[in-house]
Amino acid sequence: MKNYEEAVGIDISKNTLDVSCHLLQCHRVFTNDFQGYQSMLNWVKKKTKNISVFYCFENTGNYSIKLASYLSQKDLAYVEENPIKIKRSSGLVREKTDKVDSAIIARYAWLYREELTESEVKSIVYQELGRLIGLRDQLVRSRSRTGLKSTLKEIEQLLNSPSTDTSCIVLRRSIENLSKQIKRVESRMDSLLREDESLSKNYNLLQTLRGIGFVVACQLIYHTQNFERFDTWRQFSSYCGLAPYEYSSGTSIHRRKKCHYLGDRKMKSLLSMSSISAIQHDPELRIYYERKVAEGKPKMIALNNVRNKLLARVFSVVKRGTPYVVLQKHAS
Repeated sequence: MKNYEEAVGIDISKNTLDVSCHLLQCHRVFTNDFQGYQSMLNWVKKKTKNISVFYCFENTGNYSIKLASYLSQKDLAYVEENPIKIKRSSGLVREKTDKVDSAIIARYAWLYREELTESEVKSIVYQELGRLIGLRDQLVRSRSRTGLKSTLKEIEQLLNSPSTDTSCIVLRRSIENLSKQIKRVESRMDSLLREDESLSKNYNLLQTLRGIGFVVACQLIYHTQNFERFDTWRQFSSYCGLAPYEYSSGTSIHRRKKCHYLGDRKMKSLLSMSSISAIQHDPELRIYYERKVAEGKPKMIALNNVRNKLLARVFSVVKRGTPYVVLQKHAS
């Protein structure tokens, strides 16, 4: 983005956009809809007098996806950045308003313009897959579903004949209805992945690995954008917060390597469960885990080794384009 002559920072909220031009030091508020986007472009064009500009804003999920799609349709350069990067580059900030935030985003975009790369909007398939994954998580982890199960269990322990009690019948029907909706969402996720040839191929390859089930396979494809977003498994391991980093300073501070707390916690949790399942059902990984523990490593570190080894297998299987084969099964 180094060839652009101005950076425009946009702070996105549910209903409004706060827009700031860095060099021109001007600010204005627009509505967060298509009419507001058009007014924003006209205002920026008038202020900058047709010099080359690029837009920068934080990735705020549903609030920013409309703006990203609009700018992509207009073939305008934009950068959708991680909010943590912008926050940590802003230095000491005492005031917190939308106007200040938009100015901070514009300043970040201008200062780091030589390092930033232009963003691209996700395809319709990944957008729908992301919504379905989020909806499934809400249904599975919703308080209503968990609360209903707990309430049903308590009532059943108190009653002599819970099968005929009205409260138990209503609770069971509610739980069954939620379970049906979850299966319906999962069915749509499965069909969505099978509609695309490349997605379907990698989806089937992932499930040949022990420990990788339906949910983890969908999450891996979504977060890696069908393994095009990351070049190596080590990059994805760092993204998930599984890569150990060194911590040392001078001659007195030398701590053991450990994983950074920043990372995708959902993927980290899913890979932990996958690794536990793989240790139970994959003889090679079970022997690998037991060897690490026998060497004196704490069990959580040994489990993290298994998580990384599982990721290495995932990327290898996709790169080769062939199903995973358990070598121990064919050993003489």
